[in-house]
Amino acid sequence: MQFSLQEVASHNSAEDCWLVIDDHVYDVTRMLHSHPGGQKVLLKEGGKDASEKFKQFHGKEILRKAASIYEIGTIKNDKPPVGVVTASAQSKPNANEFGEMLPYSDPNWYQGFSSPYYKKSHVDWRKRVRDFVEEEIIPNCSEWDNSKEYKLPKELYVKFAKAGLLPGVVGAPWPKEYASTDGPSDFDAFHELILIDELGRCGSGGVLWGLFEGIQIGLPPIINFGTKYLKDRVVGPCLSGQKLICLCISEPWAGSDVANLRTTARKEGDFYIVNGAKKWITNGIFSDFFTVAVRTGGKGMGGLSLLLLEKGMPGLSCRHMKCSGVWPSGTTYVTLEDVKVPASNLIGKEGEGFKMIMRNFNHERWGFVVQANRLARVCLEDAFNHALKRDTFGKKLADHQVIRWKLAEMARQIDATHAWLEQVTYQMANAKDKKQSDKILAGPIALLKAHSTKTLEYCAREAAQIFGGASYVRSGVGERVERIYREVRAYAIPGGSEEIMLDFAARQAIKKARKQMRSSL
Repeated sequence: MQFSLQEVASHNSAEDCWLVIDDHVYDVTRMLHSHPGGQKVLLKEGGKDASEKFKQFHGKEILRKAASIYEIGTIKNDKPPVGVVTASAQSKPNANEFGEMLPYSDPNWYQGFSSPYYKKSHVDWRKRVRDFVEEEIIPNCSEWDNSKEYKLPKELYVKFAKAGLLPGVVGAPWPKEYASTDGPSDFDAFHELILIDELGRCGSGGVLWGLFEGIQIGLPPIINFGTKYLKDRVVGPCLSGQKLICLCISEPWAGSDVANLRTTARKEGDFYIVNGAKKWITNGIFSDFFTVAVRTGGKGMGGLSLLLLEKGMPGLSCRHMKCSGVWPSGTTYVTLEDVKVPASNLIGKEGEGFKMIMRNFNHERWGFVVQANRLARVCLEDAFNHALKRDTFGKKLADHQVIRWKLAEMARQIDATHAWLEQVTYQMANAKDKKQSDKILAGPIALLKAHSTKTLEYCAREAAQIFGGASYVRSGVGERVERIYREVRAYAIPGGSEEIMLDFAARQAIKKARKQMRSSL
């Protein structure tokens, strides 16, 4: 239905209270007694256009949920309601622009910049992913992140797969032999970058990790090194969203020090007997399969292997770990006591586990970079929007020089990180020799991971300062910044801490430099 502003103005009492937000009319009478700010706040705006005041205290996701409950119509006027695109507006699209066009809120190729990296299939893929995120994830993100079940709805994985997106998180090429849906015919690392980046717009590392992190880091060892027997049993069910998998490397006594893992797998006939423990395992509590690093030989990296363990195996138990952030990701402590594992569940060759783990690390760390930089961008986007709306000392926040400096500093670091990310992604997408490429890129990716998480930490802090007290509560306009601020450590430590990454990159560079020096003598 359509109403005039005069009609809305008459609905301004406790018995009948309407208000207008962005030309949409809401009947909030039923909300008066449950509104967190009290009913007088709503009654004061009853019968009026409350758009500007609403946006000072609430994020867009509130409107998405409120529409189905409280919206009763739109304002009758010559212009369409906010968010509704007219035919005339649609008839003159700018093919080089996509999204809301707030400066720096998306990668610059979304905002009119030319790029050598992206083709039409990337543009089409971007639209496909964004539609899914807008419809299935963003409206539910807050609810999932605060759920005491610490997991996502099981049906979400199936929806993710049926949308033709889930297989995209395990790297190029598209796993068409096992994927239940078709992806882009030319699927490459840039398609995966777009997929992860667009998913990151939800502003929750927990939702990201809960949705695909276990599959992104736990399934590639099966795809790349597993026997046909293992692939047939595991890959298809995981890529269809029917089953979940996780990667189990970190232990209570060894995180980044992978070569010194203690979990053992003793060979007895046609079985391995596994004993040990794994800690901080993403998705472990709700996984069906476990890609586990074990010691089958002596000390050091040469004694490591990978085994596939399965939910329900006697001796394998999982306990949920309560962490500072990434709550829906199901962080888990896995106990392994005399777990009897068929020898046919060996991934690759015995004693080559460390090589497989290292190869897997490049893709894992690259994925963390994509996520971290988009979450930093979310902080900038929300802080930028807030600065444009919030009044302080007689003017908008954005009119204070110190706030502009903060926004510029965030934008500088985010766009620089993204440019570096695209450069590395280009090397991944055009590698002629995958093994050699992994070796060459290991140091740069480690350096990039440390850079991206430092950028994330900076942006989370500065965005929080711009929001002030609004960034210290788990709802309202600062909700996403509050959440991301708690999740910074989940990116700065897992997959290799910043200190380990910087040291590794330096050691790789020094090794290369010394080799070149010797060859020139």
